[in-house]
Amino acid sequence: MVRAHTCALSLLGLLLFTGALGKVKDDSVDGDDAGFDLDQQGPKERKGPGWVSIPLMRRKKITGLAQVKRSEHHHRKHSQSSEYYGQVIVGSPPQKFMVVFDTGSGNLLLPSKECVDEACTSHKRFDSALSATAMQVAYADQPNTPVAGDGSRDVVTITFGTGEMSGVYIRDNVCLGSGDICCKANFVAATEESDEPFSLVPFDGILGLSLPEMAEGPAFSVLDRLVESGVLDQSLFGVFFGNDGETSEITFGSYKQDQMATELFWAPVTIPGYWQVAMDDITLDNKNLGLCSGQHKCQVAVDTGTSLLAGPTEVVNALVEKLQVADDCSNLQSLPDLGFIVGDHILNLKPEDYVAETSDRCSVGLMSLDIPPPKGPLFIFGDPFLRKYYTVYDRQKMRVGFALAKHKPQPHGAALLAMEARHRHQWGRNHHRQLRHNHHHNHHHSFFHSE
Repeated sequence: MVRAHTCALSLLGLLLFTGALGKVKDDSVDGDDAGFDLDQQGPKERKGPGWVSIPLMRRKKITGLAQVKRSEHHHRKHSQSSEYYGQVIVGSPPQKFMVVFDTGSGNLLLPSKECVDEACTSHKRFDSALSATAMQVAYADQPNTPVAGDGSRDVVTITFGTGEMSGVYIRDNVCLGSGDICCKANFVAATEESDEPFSLVPFDGILGLSLPEMAEGPAFSVLDRLVESGVLDQSLFGVFFGNDGETSEITFGSYKQDQMATELFWAPVTIPGYWQVAMDDITLDNKNLGLCSGQHKCQVAVDTGTSLLAGPTEVVNALVEKLQVADDCSNLQSLPDLGFIVGDHILNLKPEDYVAETSDRCSVGLMSLDIPPPKGPLFIFGDPFLRKYYTVYDRQKMRVGFALAKHKPQPHGAALLAMEARHRHQWGRNHHRQLRHNHHHNHHHSFFHSE
């Protein structure tokens, strides 16, 4: 007997896309034998007793892809959006997967060998029959109960903005990076996946790193299982998102002073679930805007699975109006710093951090995202913020740490000048095409008139 169980992925979970990714699939190769292997290529992981730093691949999303969260709001498409993913190992002998390390969701999700949809076969799939340590789990609320002979078990359906997946529960060894730090944990193995968004993403699955309130149950929180297993030197992890030409990393069991340009400061988690902290106000050039009035101030979730900044529509519209980013990017040099007050610190973003580029215009890189109470209203610190600031997530003390990230030095204003140059060139080409179009149109109009 199959017991259906339906849930929705966290609002801050997987990035979903519409449109073609530009990825060509070779139908003669199963995704199980493909994929990036940290042991064979790319930057190597760093490790020590009780900690490991896993290098993350960064892939910029192709212009034309839209990001959608579960709220099903559709937003402008930004070419600055990126996705970061790295390796985990599951089972005995090990099966390797590339996953998004997502602080905005709570479960490990992987495609299973039982899934024959193209969205699964185009990626690596977990084969429980090949793992000597795998156990089929019957029910989420009985995480140690194996499936009985009659086959009774939960089948979970997880909905997304543009699709859904169905899967079953499995318990097995889950290891970070190349396999030095491991725990036993339950996860969701997909047996069905819709083409969108799953066939369009370059990674195999998601490793949710939120607090356990967002997992299917305590046994499904890989972070908590790692902490409880005593394999981490410290009950925390740190995230560094690099710029072009830099290695991005997620470090479990420690955090990296060499990736911080300032001292770390801490903000307590206000509501367990998301890595959520209080924000006193928003500033422009360090001047308060008074947008976070009220007893509960503003709340912000730090989310490694979101490609942009996001906030309530009313606040986003107010910021767009105040910033007045020129479509042709001509005023980037004169734009103010955009800051967020957390504790007694102002976390500033420069124009090159918060201005989003498309192929033909510049705009404020802020999504409107209206999360209803009691979870919202909520702001989201996504990739643009996480490239600017190194962040640490402390499970034991329930707090989030912030420090200015230490990047390779660049000439002052180089990023802004490059953005302006690109768009002067593009704007000129578009203007030239428009003039040619207008001339062509007027010629035919005149000819018709003379007839």
